[in-house]
Amino acid sequence: MDLLLLILGLFLSWGLLRALLYLANRGKPSMVGVLPPGPRPFPVIGNLLELGDQPHQSLTKLAKTYGPIMRLKLGSMTTMVITSPPLAREIIQTHDILFSNRLIPDTITAHRRDEFGLSWMPMSPLWKDQRRICNMHLFGNKILDSNQDLRRRQVQGLLAHVRKCSESGALVNLGEVIFTASLNLLANAMLSIDLADPTSETAKKFKAVVWQIMVAEGTPNMADYFPMLKKIDPQGAKRSNTDCITHMFDVFDRVIDKRLQDRKVPGAVRKNDLLDVLLDLSEDDSKDTSIFHIKHLFLDLLVAGTEATASTMEWAMAELLHCPEKLVKVQAELELVIGRDNPIKESDVARLPYLQAMVKETYRMHPPLPLVPRMAGANVQVSGYTIPEGAQILVNVWAIGKDPTLWKNPDKFIPERFLGLDIDVKGQNFELLPFGGGRRICPALPLASRMIHLMLGSLLNSFDWKLEDGISPDTMDMGENYGLTLRRAQSLLAVPLPIKKQ
Repeated sequence: MDLLLLILGLFLSWGLLRALLYLANRGKPSMVGVLPPGPRPFPVIGNLLELGDQPHQSLTKLAKTYGPIMRLKLGSMTTMVITSPPLAREIIQTHDILFSNRLIPDTITAHRRDEFGLSWMPMSPLWKDQRRICNMHLFGNKILDSNQDLRRRQVQGLLAHVRKCSESGALVNLGEVIFTASLNLLANAMLSIDLADPTSETAKKFKAVVWQIMVAEGTPNMADYFPMLKKIDPQGAKRSNTDCITHMFDVFDRVIDKRLQDRKVPGAVRKNDLLDVLLDLSEDDSKDTSIFHIKHLFLDLLVAGTEATASTMEWAMAELLHCPEKLVKVQAELELVIGRDNPIKESDVARLPYLQAMVKETYRMHPPLPLVPRMAGANVQVSGYTIPEGAQILVNVWAIGKDPTLWKNPDKFIPERFLGLDIDVKGQNFELLPFGGGRRICPALPLASRMIHLMLGSLLNSFDWKLEDGISPDTMDMGENYGLTLRRAQSLLAVPLPIKKQ
């Protein structure tokens, strides 16, 4: 009760301050210009009540009334919401430099993630250096080509685990097994180790920690809308994020400490993975790389890369089980091109257009990042309106993917719409922006694309699938949980069946 009274008092104080500022500035000429339209804000709280627990959906409904560029007042924060490809292009491409940074949520200041996290740090020499490291040593085509055997082994391990479940008739939690395989694939590329075992509780715990981070960093937080609440952290979001990051850093510390000890052994064989590269840089006096930098980079890559990739694959499997005729079509293509139960190589994906179309349709309906955040670095004119300096920008990628003027039957899963359509996900086609675009585009896109097609194709080609008893395609729960990414509200459980030989 004392906390509620304190918060109420702070709200009233904030409202009084805003009223005094309004009276003091009344009659003075505006230096901002014409602002975009938007719903009338309530005193003090603004439009906060209109966000709900699914902000991407709430903002989509509001845009139907107020248009493709819309202004909201969220407490003290001015927010502009973009819901059309031409305006997304202006933000992400035309004015990319002015919108290159991101407004920092209070939760991101945990462990100074706003200063050292690749996803959040401002454009700077450090940001450019870390992107260069990722491109050269993890996500570049040359290194990805050389690591194909690593991905093949992870897929073989995934299929072996699923095959045991198939032989015993056990249900498979597809979200968990895909998450574990994705986590271990990234961990091996970065650290040369597995971080989770699909047969133990470690993967489930790791997944829970990752999702807690995504929720803490993605859920609307009162401390962002009313800065005077930051010290109180009324929702406990920053405390939760701090605890989760501490857990992740403890894992990294153990791995890094062991590697440092191994490197001291005479004649020790180098792993030549990302960790060795970063430790070499940390020992170079001319490079500004520390163990703290390394842990932050690993946090960003493992959390965002694993969660987004695993979530996309789980959604793809869910949509195929929800639309069995699409499952039949993609398996027919695999049988024709690869042969049922034969291993798939990454080079085979180019010969599987329906599989590629199915992945694009999953991105359209369930983009990993539903709201792409940016911040205005200056007053910018967009579509005749002024976006004021310091305003938060949200490009509603989810809304663009559900726009009926762009997509026929947008709520239906129709991979065929992408067959013969020259649209990719690399940030140049603004109707489909699952990884964002511009200089802030997700650096892991090249790896994610290879992983998703290879894992999905292998799961679909090696097994037939049916839903758990009592669940039919018509009764499946297709609800969403909102964090920084969109996860299924209910875990996807399915039974893998052995391939029926003709």
